[in-house]
Amino acid sequence: MAANTLLVELGVEELPPAAIDTLSDALADGLRRGLDEAEVTHGAVRAYATPRRLAVRIEALADKQPDREVEKRGPALAAAFKEGQPTRAAEGFARSCGVGVEDLIHLETDKGTWLGYREQQQGEATAALLPGILHKAIAGLPVPKNMRWGASRVEFSRPAHWLVVLHGDQVIEAEALGLTSGRTTYGHRFHAPAAIELAHADDYLDALEQAWVLADRDRRRERIREQVLAEAEVQEAEAVIDEELLVEVSGLVEWPVALTGSFDERFLEVPAECLISSMKANQKYFHLLGDDGRLRPLFITIANIDSAEPQRVIEGNEKVIRPRLADAAFFYDTDRKRSLASRSEELAGVVFQKQLGTLADKAHRSAAVAAFIAGQIGGEVGHARRAAELAKCDLVTEMVLEFPELQGTMGRYYATQDGEPAEVAQAMEEQYLPRFAGDAIPRSATGQALALADRLDTLTGIFGIGQRPTGTKDPFALRRAAIGVLNILIKGERDLDLRELLELAAAQHQELPYAESLVEEVLTYMLDRFRAWGQDEGISAEAYLAVRSRPVTRPLDFARRLRAVQAFAGREEAAALAAANKRVSNILAKQADEIGSAVDATLLQEGAEQALHDALKAQREVVTPLFAQARYQEALDALAALREPVDTFFDEVMVMADDAAVRSNRLALLAELRALFLEVADIAQLPQ
Repeated sequence: MAANTLLVELGVEELPPAAIDTLSDALADGLRRGLDEAEVTHGAVRAYATPRRLAVRIEALADKQPDREVEKRGPALAAAFKEGQPTRAAEGFARSCGVGVEDLIHLETDKGTWLGYREQQQGEATAALLPGILHKAIAGLPVPKNMRWGASRVEFSRPAHWLVVLHGDQVIEAEALGLTSGRTTYGHRFHAPAAIELAHADDYLDALEQAWVLADRDRRRERIREQVLAEAEVQEAEAVIDEELLVEVSGLVEWPVALTGSFDERFLEVPAECLISSMKANQKYFHLLGDDGRLRPLFITIANIDSAEPQRVIEGNEKVIRPRLADAAFFYDTDRKRSLASRSEELAGVVFQKQLGTLADKAHRSAAVAAFIAGQIGGEVGHARRAAELAKCDLVTEMVLEFPELQGTMGRYYATQDGEPAEVAQAMEEQYLPRFAGDAIPRSATGQALALADRLDTLTGIFGIGQRPTGTKDPFALRRAAIGVLNILIKGERDLDLRELLELAAAQHQELPYAESLVEEVLTYMLDRFRAWGQDEGISAEAYLAVRSRPVTRPLDFARRLRAVQAFAGREEAAALAAANKRVSNILAKQADEIGSAVDATLLQEGAEQALHDALKAQREVVTPLFAQARYQEALDALAALREPVDTFFDEVMVMADDAAVRSNRLALLAELRALFLEVADIAQLPQ
């Protein structure tokens, strides 16, 4: 079969930048899936995209499906012939295959012999299959919001204007979104608006680049990065390239050109975060820092045109950014006319959740919990209480109402200006840490107390009104809140009891419909998050299950056990001891009524059981102080020495002896073995 490059390009009006990558990847996946289902062989699949096009290039696409042998099975041989003559069943099967009975074959199977027929089926041409595959792929695109254009009933994210479907140098006839396929594409809207006739699918990238379009989104993204860094070097400054902003800007241009502009230095009196948010959110600018790490009065914008008069483009951007920064300065000056504390009353008018009250109610509840936690971790109780009272006050400031991403950050600035203790001001920002997986945790004790209290209040409150998150819905981000609590306690090495904290947080709520089972339900939910937490730490599901089976409610202790069990699982002795523990567990479960209360040394008859008893006694003396100090890995390493006496015991000793006293004593010996390991985890859960 011949193979050639396939190019599919859908030309549209400017797409939403945030949707471009998703749509282009989905189009590539849809085409790949359709071809694979049709069993049409192909090579690498690559997605391309700009604001005005979604494209897919598929290498070495076969021009047809492979031929294949089709086998059909008819009636059983006994039913196909009577006295040597074909029956109606045989004749009917032959007719369905389009042949005579004499052309049928015998098929031997485990269940007997059957009439059958084999034929070589010709593969269908790719050109005939592709229109349906393309239609299905486009119909399956995750378009954020459809629209119609003109008099057409067709719907898509943006009006569609051209369609290219080219296999090698041949156009494959297809229709999509009211368009008929061809070989005509278009370059840059301003630099090269004329139609481009593609002679071959392989010409696509070069033809567009000559027409001022970089269709390869990764290459376009890196071109922007290189240009921004180069512009920053000219200014002897450091460019801060936010990856999300880079992706968004890449989705706004087809031919990127970086230009550097400036703004009035007086705006630097406004907190840098405010200026940066304004430049990023409103204008999609990259900001620059000086050697001292402070914001420079410069910005880099990415134009979609290589202007003959770049200074005019720069001046236009400077003219646009000036009122934006002036607004930020105005918000800042307005907010500073009032103290953060004076805004507490306004929180009473902001609903947190209709059944859980206002932000003022939440602040009051969190203050009690934060104060308790601060006392437990050696923090300043007064600071924690004050921080909780002020924590949400910046949400009603002009700056945060305009730039919600500055919540916490503005609280820190305003609290500092108000003369609040430094740790209270720092906690305003730290309350939101960690924001995502791998993010830093609060550094200060007050910040940790506040961050924990706020999340625990949310968890107990939302669970308490019966709005537990489902597989797809988690509107209050309870999963993130739960993992945030775990990370703060573990990374901050705060050995607090989660049940105790939840009981305190739950008690702050006035009335909760599901209060009776609330603490245990939230505790279970949070400890279950250790599975995901452990995966991020490289800990196996078996290690998690081994620890989860124990009544451990201190996250720091839980994490130490997880790491210890994971390390133990890598030892040579682990599998044998895990198998032994599972065997012991099964035996003890079946003979629970016969287990002795303690081992009687006078009833130890066999050398192997005496050796195990002695080994357990010796190891217990070693590991007991290790357990007390939570040095679980060292304890398990010591218990690994039990492998040999345990294996010998099971090889040489009959646990279920005829003598009831001996049997009960041996069960007690095994119970001691099991209990020693259970001080850390149920290692029977490990691979055996």
